Amino acid sequence: MGFYVGRGRKARRAFGFDEVAIVPGRVTVNPNEVDTTWRLNDLEFSVPILAAAMDGVVDTKMAVRMSELGGLGVLNLEGVQTRYEDPASVLDQIAGADADEATQHVQQLYRPPIQENLIGVRIGEIKDAGGTAAVSSTPAVAGRFGRIAEEAGADVFVVQSTVATIDHISTEYETLDLQSFIDSMSIPVIVGNCVTYDVTLDLMEAGADGVLIGVGPGAACTTRGVLGIGVPQVTATVDAAAARDLFHKRTGKYVPVITDGGMDTGGDVCKAFASGGDAVMIGSALARAKEAPGRGYHWGMATPHVNLPRGARVKTGTSGTLEEIIAGPARTDDGSQNLMGALTTCMGSVGAKNIFELQQVELIIAPSIRSEGKLMQRSQHVGMWR
Repeated sequence: MGFYVGRGRKARRAFGFDEVAIVPGRVTVNPNEVDTTWRLNDLEFSVPILAAAMDGVVDTKMAVRMSELGGLGVLNLEGVQTRYEDPASVLDQIAGADADEATQHVQQLYRPPIQENLIGVRIGEIKDAGGTAAVSSTPAVAGRFGRIAEEAGADVFVVQSTVATIDHISTEYETLDLQSFIDSMSIPVIVGNCVTYDVTLDLMEAGADGVLIGVGPGAACTTRGVLGIGVPQVTATVDAAAARDLFHKRTGKYVPVITDGGMDTGGDVCKAFASGGDAVMIGSALARAKEAPGRGYHWGMATPHVNLPRGARVKTGTSGTLEEIIAGPARTDDGSQNLMGALTTCMGSVGAKNIFELQQVELIIAPSIRSEGKLMQRSQHVGMWR
């Protein structure tokens, strides 16, 4: 089903977070009694939130703090953490520089080569502090870095690219045999990113233990604008969840779907789960944390995704501690803090005792939800209108 966009050409209507709303349930549940647990093979997490593998979001200390709060921080193995013995000093220079200086710093940031010995060092720092070590690389170096990470004691490996597929065609370089790579790893492998039913199913059939869903929605991602590629997150998550459910029915293996990007508020997070997600990966909302290495800033080339222009820098919003952002108490009324409080309250309001039940709730198309009845918020500059 679709709409004609011209003679003989149809386009399917897709929906993003701002265009839908969750319908309250017939039964409500005490928010303190809902179960937000999600699982990745034998690993279990009480907070279904992953911090994105971006240099401005996750360093080793942030990864440890995410673990302490019940979530999972993913460290980028192709950024400053593995290029510099002391990455904190590099990040401090950027965070403290004015716009012109920051651009010059970032342009130089990725010129030094990756020091592979630092992969083990960073994983060791996370493990020694009691954290769960999740690390990420692009497919081009996954074969090599995956072995190093596994030997160093990593708990999770993420293979992440702008658009992930099983069949990548190139005569210019050797491509990663994803299925063979996953088979050779003794730790869970998450793969992404994709936005379609077919590719999600392909990745699961190749052995992925988790699949990242999202192309183009991130605050620092310019894929939609530069390449014209992407699918709004609600539709992408619904389609991926359908592939997950079919794969589970066929094989008995449940592969979590992780909605990645485009979530600024607790409401967005709740809608990601209501669309079928098992967990969410968040970047900009967690970059606001005072503990984040970016000190509230994003800058280009900090992630394998198509990103901001080289050297570009943007403030991500109201800052707070990581605990305030994840678990509260919130100091703002715009939905950017206490994400877990929003999730559990939403679950209670729709009568969902766990994430699976939240995935089954009714959604409605509500494109005016962000402005409907918000006259007082606009006039008083509160909430989303501050």
